[in-house]
Amino acid sequence: MHKYILIVAFFLSGCIGLTLDEAKQVLEETKLVSQTSALTSSSVEICTNFTIGDAVQQAAEELRDFIASQLPCAEITIQGGDTLIIDYGVNAGDCTYNGHTFSGSHTITIERNEQSAVQVSHTWEDFSNQVIELDGEATVTWDFSAKTRHVVHDNHWTRLADGRTGNGTGDRTQEALDAGILSGFSVNGERTWIGEGGEWNLYIDEVEMRWVDAVPQSGTYKLDAPFDKSVTVRFERISDTQIKVTIEGPRNSFDFNVTTLGG
Repeated sequence: MHKYILIVAFFLSGCIGLTLDEAKQVLEETKLVSQTSALTSSSVEICTNFTIGDAVQQAAEELRDFIASQLPCAEITIQGGDTLIIDYGVNAGDCTYNGHTFSGSHTITIERNEQSAVQVSHTWEDFSNQVIELDGEATVTWDFSAKTRHVVHDNHWTRLADGRTGNGTGDRTQEALDAGILSGFSVNGERTWIGEGGEWNLYIDEVEMRWVDAVPQSGTYKLDAPFDKSVTVRFERISDTQIKVTIEGPRNSFDFNVTTLGG
């Protein structure tokens, strides 16, 4: 008798659909990973302002001058001719770029600066926009014919409001939105991280992200969640300040309206 009860219980557990609590957990992880991506991408974006094909040292000096013009709060030093060390908030003045107010430190090394290939490495320590704090590194390369950049990262992050953390890696391709890079970027690729409840695997399909938003404004995430369910997350902007997030899983679907523009 007990054998049959166990078999029936196992069968029923496999039919349980996505729950509201699980959907809320997906939403929180989605917001956290999106905010982390916006922070690092904004930091990468400010470091693209040098002349392609110049000598590495000349490019580093040009980049130093540009960052100082945009973020007078930063103390910037050059080491070895190709590496910039940036400490945000050391000096008086503005520390905001693309809607993110920076603090902490950022090291940039220009590894290649040729017409055929540009490669820059990044290291962040206690790097924050007052929403997310991050430590980690990334390597960024550019494909000028496709007008895209390829980002491979390994980071640890914490959301300051509640201490929620993540630690993971990613491999993504980014390009500017049709409205221009000052508006935001689109992205394809994948990310894997250890977060709330265990391991998350994310596949990114034609996602568009504005710098100031908490979640993407369009596109699709496909997630393998730690509660052994595959979930699809779709994004749709419904107003200037709200984005609808639809989370679809086994048997169930949930809609959430996320207040954005930094809210």
